[in-house]
Amino acid sequence: MTTTSPAELDTADPRRYEHLSRIRLEDPRAVQRAADSRRRHPGPVHGRQNFVVAADHAARGALKVRGEHDAMADRRSLLDRLQIALANPQVDGVLASPDVLDDLLLLGALDGKLVFGSMNRGGLPGLVNEIDDRFTGHTAQALDRIGADGGKMLTRICFEDPHTTSVLENTARAVDSLAALGLIAMVEPFISRITDTGIVNDLSADAVIQSVAIAQGLGGTSSHTWMKLPVVEEMERVMAATTLPTVLLGGDPSARPDEVFATWEAALALPGVQGLTVGRTLLYPEDGDVAGAVATAASLLKGHPVEEGAAR
Repeated sequence: MTTTSPAELDTADPRRYEHLSRIRLEDPRAVQRAADSRRRHPGPVHGRQNFVVAADHAARGALKVRGEHDAMADRRSLLDRLQIALANPQVDGVLASPDVLDDLLLLGALDGKLVFGSMNRGGLPGLVNEIDDRFTGHTAQALDRIGADGGKMLTRICFEDPHTTSVLENTARAVDSLAALGLIAMVEPFISRITDTGIVNDLSADAVIQSVAIAQGLGGTSSHTWMKLPVVEEMERVMAATTLPTVLLGGDPSARPDEVFATWEAALALPGVQGLTVGRTLLYPEDGDVAGAVATAASLLKGHPVEEGAAR
């Protein structure tokens, strides 16, 4: 395991992560050793909202940020940005696909952090059966082996697509598997529609509320289930629909940063909101300042001391 601080990163060096390839080639068990030796996060508590950075988009071929179609394609750049974000002590952890988590473990970037694995990445954008989002990533058992805190699943509910039934069934099984191991099941539900341009998620308050009603009832127990929800209009109504801990997602950024942060701040003040789980908005900010975007987002959370210089 190699620990490199963001200040030591030479982002112009194309070989800066070459050692990861060497370790994977010569000593693949180093990933498990890094997981075994990692210091764990003390765990979520009421009154202190959690800040998790999301980096599982690439595993389902979603590389676009704003108008840049391959923004997340460069793994070296992604790891640079993740290390900058995770170096902020107010960032509690990361949500990522197995390949990214393994890289971060080998880099020593997850010490003291919450770790969530991405479980279903099979619903590739544009795939003929995109709604049939199969569990191709972490399993509950794999997450338990690396000492993760939980797993996240995208649950798109499309009434026009017969695959929705199996999506719900597979989500329920994952919820049960995680709960049996004492791990958090972070469920990200949407009511989705089939359009001429592809699958579109309905972000009306009524649709989000309906998705919550369906998703929170999946599995034999909801004891370890969290919701991961978009910030939409009438967020008060959305949060009134559940007693489950809820984290807010960011999505592909389109609005101005100050507008985005303002909507997050308002939503974070609602009962039941446990924090942010955001990726592209912070890892690929419009001005390129990852550290600044992360610090600003961290300043919005309850129970986090505000870092000097963070914009409000």
